[in-house]
Amino acid sequence: MSNQAPPGTPVDARAIDAFRDRADRFIADLDEEFYLHYAGLKETLDVEEVYERYEELTRLDTARQMEGAPTELWRFACEGFLGNLTREHQAKVARVEAELEATVDGATIPYRMLRVAMSNEPDRDKRQRLEETRVRLLDENLNPVYLDAAQIDREAVTRLGAPNYYELYKRFGFRLDALADECRELLDETETLWEVAGDKLFRSRLGLPLDEARAWDVVRLFRAPELDESYPQDQMVPALEATLAELGIDLRAQDNVHLDLDARPSKTPRAFCAPIEVPGKVMLVIQPIGGKDDWEALFHEAGHTEHYAHTSAELPMEDRRLGDMAVTEGWAMLMQHLVTEPAWLNRRLNVPRPRDLAADGATSLLYLVRRYAAKLLYEIEFFQAEDVTQMQSRYFELLSDALKIPVNPESYLDDIDGSFYVIGYLRSWAFEAQLREYLRGELGNEWFAKRDAGDLLRELWSLGQGPTADALLKDVTGATLEMASVTARVREGLAA
Repeated sequence: MSNQAPPGTPVDARAIDAFRDRADRFIADLDEEFYLHYAGLKETLDVEEVYERYEELTRLDTARQMEGAPTELWRFACEGFLGNLTREHQAKVARVEAELEATVDGATIPYRMLRVAMSNEPDRDKRQRLEETRVRLLDENLNPVYLDAAQIDREAVTRLGAPNYYELYKRFGFRLDALADECRELLDETETLWEVAGDKLFRSRLGLPLDEARAWDVVRLFRAPELDESYPQDQMVPALEATLAELGIDLRAQDNVHLDLDARPSKTPRAFCAPIEVPGKVMLVIQPIGGKDDWEALFHEAGHTEHYAHTSAELPMEDRRLGDMAVTEGWAMLMQHLVTEPAWLNRRLNVPRPRDLAADGATSLLYLVRRYAAKLLYEIEFFQAEDVTQMQSRYFELLSDALKIPVNPESYLDDIDGSFYVIGYLRSWAFEAQLREYLRGELGNEWFAKRDAGDLLRELWSLGQGPTADALLKDVTGATLEMASVTARVREGLAA
């Protein structure tokens, strides 16, 4: 007879504390490994070695035992068990991405830089060649790894007592079905809005109607080189410093914050924040591309960075490092969206038509929220599918319908973020829209320049991720988190 306690049995407090301490070190080591590799400072991503050092955290019996612990610790144990089974796949994907190169029109380009090259390429035919090469390399070299990992996860989830990944996350308290309903409503309500606004932006920027746009045009559209003059590279960090200063934060004096803005060949083009120690050592990393993209990336990651850097060190590990990801994404969105906020632009940048930039930002937000709404609907189906290889057509159908642009069906695997992180982004947009409305109502349109706003933000940041985005919003504003608020925010920006 086994001595293992049945799932859901309350766990001894000392065992929980021991798990917290080891999990804290596990996450720190993983974040440092990811930082070094994706910042281009280390060729290999040695996650397997990290997992080996913390092997006891990722066992099946640990995951089953922690079902009786606080939900975030149970979820972390389950994700550790699943992640351990596919750690070789994580390492292989990172290695292949770092080593892969493409030759297009006689030029050799690292795989990770293909999107960057596309975004900076004015010739549409060449953008198409770059994208077709990228997709071919993805399908040939990465999709087999993603597929194998997905099949391993599918079998392993049943050992955690759930029929599939979707049901497992519902047990963690994820309100997937309710949010999916809100997303369907949002897609219905904003369909014509996107067709009109998207068509206007594509025509004005690329000379294309929306119905002729393709995947290789989207990255160029949002790169928007014609806006580079409005968003000069040399003013980017000073503008961030000045914005934070008016909120009462001296960025240069924050010993726990480290900026990594240098360009490196193997550095990922996707900006990120690596909270190696929360709040003790937070890395802010972007790969400079130029213009508005860089500004938005810097301010977005600065939102994460300040949140983690101000989190109370006294909180339990799960409130500092885990919790509702819509909270930290919400702080990131609050900072990012300043870059297209007319009142902020008038204060920080000498641009001739700030309202045009507000409409541009609203169109970008509309594109993203429709994309992620469709992604959630797709992922819910994907994780219940009998055969995931049959999901390519569904991915194409759902996302192409949402965007009115044909997507690459080959991305049906690599366009899935683990842990249903998609809902973190979706809910963060609602959190930001409703909190911004509250701040403007209380402090005026220039709330971001008020010390009272900084005091409130620091107070909320100090709570880490213990309260959910819903609870934070309710406590501060009395409002209920609703995706419809994003639609209202978009309409305001487009009418600016």
